[in-house]
Amino acid sequence: MKSLSLKSLSKTYFDLYAGSQHTALHDISLDVPAGEFVSIVGPSGCGKSTILNMVAGFIPQSGGEILVGGEPVKGPGADRGVVFQSFALFPWKTVLENVGFGPKMRGIPKAERDEIAREYLDLVGLAHAADRYPNELSGGMQQRVGVVRALANKPDILLMDEPFASVDAQTRMTLQEELTRIWEERRPTVIFITHDVPEAVFLANRVVVLSKGHILEQVEIPLARPRIWDQLVEDDSFKELSNKVLALVRAA
Repeated sequence: MKSLSLKSLSKTYFDLYAGSQHTALHDISLDVPAGEFVSIVGPSGCGKSTILNMVAGFIPQSGGEILVGGEPVKGPGADRGVVFQSFALFPWKTVLENVGFGPKMRGIPKAERDEIAREYLDLVGLAHAADRYPNELSGGMQQRVGVVRALANKPDILLMDEPFASVDAQTRMTLQEELTRIWEERRPTVIFITHDVPEAVFLANRVVVLSKGHILEQVEIPLARPRIWDQLVEDDSFKELSNKVLALVRAA
């Protein structure tokens, strides 16, 4: 796994209608050691997804540096896997083919990439669904496939943009527990974007709160792992940390 460093990062857009510039991010500096799980929260429009898209290499920064393992990001790369809010699966490919897509693009032979895909499907209890198509799966199952499709390419950094926002509450909790279990086993460096404060606290080692394009505060989350909702929902430390982060978001 690799570390991630943002150094004095900024992003400015030009508004054609208003004829003026809009600064989405300014002077963002953040160091994420290899293997850390960081959640980023903040009100709508604060720049959360802009950070993720720049780290992914989808859009260029206006200033500053993005370093992955000490090397500057110059565009998309296999060292960074992205999981979106929409499932973004290929509907014409089977579940096995979807998960094996990244290894296929790296030139891994079919037998080997099928083995890799089955390993990751087994990780989320979907080995039985390998030959199905996405439209034959529930929303929660599709999002499981989306997560392991990114992981099967063995990225150093996993970038997740509100990946559980479109599923029901019970499925969301199950997916959160599964993600923490996968992270404990594989330890990718994770940047997780969310509007949901309890979700951010439940998942992360550290929660970064954004406000109007800059970092307002960072909150360490020293909760023990493994994390299970039934054990944490009434935990005083979890409640205190969630309330602290929520107060910061409201202030932002």
